[in-house]
Amino acid sequence: MAMIKQYKKKNGEKAWYFKTYLGIDPMTKKKKYTTKRGFKTQKEAKIALSRLELEIEKNGLPTKKIEIPTFREVYNLWYEQYKNTVKESTLFVQKNAIEKHILPKFGSLSLDKITVVYCQEQVNNWFTYYKKYPNLIGLTTRIIDYGLKIGLLSTNPMNHVIRPRKSERIDQEKYVSPFYSKEQLKNFLEILNRHEDIQLFTMFRVMSFTGLRKGELQALRWKDCDLSKGTISVNQTLAKSEYGKEIFQTPKTKHSRRTISIDDETLKYLVSWKKEQRRRYLKLGINTLKPEQLLFTDIDNKHLYLDYLNNFMKAFLKEHNLEKITIHGFRHTHCSLLFEAGVSIKEVQERMGHTDIKTTMDIYTHVTEKAKEQTAEKYAAYMNF
Repeated sequence: MAMIKQYKKKNGEKAWYFKTYLGIDPMTKKKKYTTKRGFKTQKEAKIALSRLELEIEKNGLPTKKIEIPTFREVYNLWYEQYKNTVKESTLFVQKNAIEKHILPKFGSLSLDKITVVYCQEQVNNWFTYYKKYPNLIGLTTRIIDYGLKIGLLSTNPMNHVIRPRKSERIDQEKYVSPFYSKEQLKNFLEILNRHEDIQLFTMFRVMSFTGLRKGELQALRWKDCDLSKGTISVNQTLAKSEYGKEIFQTPKTKHSRRTISIDDETLKYLVSWKKEQRRRYLKLGINTLKPEQLLFTDIDNKHLYLDYLNNFMKAFLKEHNLEKITIHGFRHTHCSLLFEAGVSIKEVQERMGHTDIKTTMDIYTHVTEKAKEQTAEKYAAYMNF
């Protein structure tokens, strides 16, 4: 089935070529032919053809070597799919994490050159400085997994790394309390009420007594508050988009969209703040009785920037020598104190808007462990001898 013929080149010179049938391509299931040109004599063409036939008989059809793309190239393909599966705020956070911590280490490497040893080195490095290092492991794993799905690899080296234990972390930051006790929270709010504006106090009071997330709190509108029934409905959250712009979007998960009750004292503060807000902004010619009016705003009646409370807290805690806590710590505080007050796990989960009950149980475990530590003291105090 081979053919050897003479032909004339563009420059007028004569040369020989051969064309031969190679067999059925196992990948495409189609007949495969090859043509080789440029031989000076018929004999040279015959020798080259014989070598090719011998090579095919020995090793099978020649296969074209697949050029494995880099991690960055696979990431770009994965990202186009991923961006349609998450909220803009999540996309913004994850894209930043990838570009800052993952691509500098993996981006230029060909996917098939990434080894388990190399992955382990990067995991160990992330562990030394990045609190949410498991997220980096997860993102890297998902990107390489995409390479597996499109047939570039047969195994994912990130699946074989050993995750460092949290207890081994050398944390250079000063201790930050995950949440306040009842006494600490009371002290914080009393100091806040004496020294700061009513809007700030109301924000922290609502956050501490409802467990709202920071973004949920800053997205609240008066139409979400039923002051006659004493309820707050969570319908939006303030977040950052892929490009860093602050946007209002639907809550974190379907469980985050919820209606929760508020206690009478917090309700009184809300009513007082609504009146004060109206008085202040009327002086500026702004009507705050519109349904879309936000509860908490800046001097121009626009939403407060997302890190407003964080920046305030740093200075306030330092000024009054209070134990350090994050803004999210007030949400954990509310959850913890709900358990101490005897509220059921299911009720707490629904109030907090936790999708996974494990999140609720982690805080519950802390509270119960704390109670266990006090058992002996309670018993001794009761016995009194």
